[in-house]
Amino acid sequence: MNDEQNKKAQQQWAKIIAKAWADEDFKARLIAGPTTVLKEESITLPEGKSIKIVENTDKVTYIVLPVRPEGTHIDQLDERAAAVARPCCMCMI
Repeated sequence: MNDEQNKKAQQQWAKIIAKAWADEDFKARLIAGPTTVLKEESITLPEGKSIKIVENTDKVTYIVLPVRPEGTHIDQLDERAAAVARPCCMCMI
């Protein structure tokens, strides 16, 4: 994904988050059937991909551990991990 596509995806996701915060029914549908709801929002997952959405709470924050890139040599792991690592909250900084 290039920078422009990434920016567009972030903007789409921000709109979905805002909608979920404003509409409990939408949020419940998003969590229960994310593929269907995302499709309604003009986001189609690649063939064979599925998605699971979980909601953070004031006591629990979920952190996703990315898949190790294929062909990555042990000496490259720190460098590759830095490229995909993003702090999820201020407690991680």
